[in-house]
Amino acid sequence: MAHNINFNNRTGKYSFFSVKEKAWHGLGQVVEQYPTSAEAIKHAGLDYEVEKTPLYTKGTGIIEVADGIVVQDSELSVPNYFANIRTDNNAVLGVVGKDYHIVQNREAFNFFDAIVGGGDGILYETAGALGNGERIFITAKLPDYIRVGNGDDVTEKYIFLTTSHDGSGSITAAFTPIRIVCQNTLNASLRNMSNVVRIKHTSGAKQRLENAHKVMGLANTLSKQLEGIFNNWANVKVTDREVRKLIELALCPNKETLNNLNKGNYDEISTVFKNTVDDAFAYAMVSDTQQMDTTKGTLFGAYNAVTGYFQNVRNYKDGEAKLQSIVMGGTAQLKTQKAFELCTAFSQDGADIFSFN
Repeated sequence: MAHNINFNNRTGKYSFFSVKEKAWHGLGQVVEQYPTSAEAIKHAGLDYEVEKTPLYTKGTGIIEVADGIVVQDSELSVPNYFANIRTDNNAVLGVVGKDYHIVQNREAFNFFDAIVGGGDGILYETAGALGNGERIFITAKLPDYIRVGNGDDVTEKYIFLTTSHDGSGSITAAFTPIRIVCQNTLNASLRNMSNVVRIKHTSGAKQRLENAHKVMGLANTLSKQLEGIFNNWANVKVTDREVRKLIELALCPNKETLNNLNKGNYDEISTVFKNTVDDAFAYAMVSDTQQMDTTKGTLFGAYNAVTGYFQNVRNYKDGEAKLQSIVMGGTAQLKTQKAFELCTAFSQDGADIFSFN
């Protein structure tokens, strides 16, 4: 399977680093100790600048005659458009408009440093570049944990950031709790706060990025609210039938399938969807991590059945596809957020999972 990790011809290394764990396809640098931000940038091959340069195109061969001199204009300036290039190797990363503002790789790390004031406690786990270096990503672990139940069920707090230099997307920062016992990525969506911030590459982008953690409530509020919610769900009992119904609703791909579910027309539902539900339900029933006091027969366990399916059961073509699905707004993130909403409704007095639509 082809990978998309950038290979830097200048250094002879792949632009990726991870702490202890190997990257996709075993590429990149593996380090034993958590690096500083300055070290992480170098380990990941992100220590390059991006510059916005004028864009030109070839002419059509029009010939002008002036005072008997033949002139062929073969280079024309393209107004209001520019090429973003890497200054270390002149690789063209993409074409952007006049209002596009570059956020350098080192400035992306400033976002993490701002969370805890200078980076104390931030643990950089992975970082890298894709393609020619037009897209970069960083994951870092935050201090402290989210504890559910008696403290044995522990969730680490991660921040994931990705940005592009080719004009294709926004700067995206996401709060991504990881439940240690099964490495579930819990993309929980809270009512009054956002676990995802997207910033366009326009004027003021750097300042908004530096303040993004305040918008996300990352300092304390978000994780404390999640801890309260998860502990509440760990005390809400659910039947196996309710778990399966929640899985069906969370993973439902479209309105047609939802209508068939509500009407009990299972013969009209695709085999692919039924197999997906069966796999997620089997994970909920037999996985060791689903047999804990916090998960067995609880609403928290039902939620983890959905997140655990995408993290531990579902097959992806490669690590990049898994990352896109789980963290970067793909199918897994959308479905786990739907599961969060369903569990929130179910936990309220009088809510009935079988009346949801």
